Amino acid sequence: MTKLFTNIKNYLIDLGKLDRRYIFLLIGLSVLIPLMKPNWINIPIKTTNNSQIVFNELNKLNEGDRVLVSFEYGASTKPEIHPMSVAVLQHLFSKGVKVYTVPLWPEGLMMAKYAIQEVVDSKLFNIKEHVDYVSLPYKAGGEIIIRGIATDLRSIFTQDVNNILLKEIPMMKGVNRVSDFDFVFDLSAGVPGNAEWVQFACDEYKVPLSSGCTSIMVTDAIPYVESGQIRGILAGMPGAAEYEQMVFKYLNSLDKNKYMNPDIAVVPGKATSRMSAQSIAHVLMVVFIILGNISYYLLRRRAE
Repeated sequence: MTKLFTNIKNYLIDLGKLDRRYIFLLIGLSVLIPLMKPNWINIPIKTTNNSQIVFNELNKLNEGDRVLVSFEYGASTKPEIHPMSVAVLQHLFSKGVKVYTVPLWPEGLMMAKYAIQEVVDSKLFNIKEHVDYVSLPYKAGGEIIIRGIATDLRSIFTQDVNNILLKEIPMMKGVNRVSDFDFVFDLSAGVPGNAEWVQFACDEYKVPLSSGCTSIMVTDAIPYVESGQIRGILAGMPGAAEYEQMVFKYLNSLDKNKYMNPDIAVVPGKATSRMSAQSIAHVLMVVFIILGNISYYLLRRRAE
């Protein structure tokens, strides 16, 4: 038994002398493998109450309902928010909901385009522009634009992003103000964001609102969630991964959905694989820190 403990001790001491390049290699593989092969590693993610509320609220929507999706994030926060924007669009299109996108940030115009294009390119849904979705252009003004949408959308927007007059788009018939939408979903990384939608539009005109935001914004949004002014919230990368998993299970459970292409397989979203990569890398780093400290302690004891 003493010999066994001695061998273990020597092994731990030798482990502390491991070339750091091997450690870097293992950390790199722990990140790359889940990202490149998401089907190989799928760590279960517990769904939080706020994410479940968002899913339930959107799942109540009916075919033909109108949902305004607001894009208020850019390239720096794309890894956190973009996966949830794609998952939200997938959920809405699977229910035959009419989607209207509006960017309140300059970069939001491109983020909305990328999200829509990603869903279209997947060929999972049978959707067409101006039939299933309309993309509004960016207008500077922030809170002023939200107030304009709340009272008279046509005074702010006269054309879509393709310079097609709104009056020539069948989907825009009867859409003149925020109260003409059945739901508003806000994708936010700052100001204007979910707080401004509550204050200047949705709360006053009694339009349901949910939000997805960066993790750092959650503390500011929680009071609105607890008061019921925001119906659930997707919090950063974990919230995106939770919502992706719920949408993934929901889409796979559908049978003969007329809005979906049965020949295209539903695949897990990017946030799910990113959370797996992050979790594995963090666990591996903690393990190496613990082993390194044990090795250092044993080496000091031997030197004494």
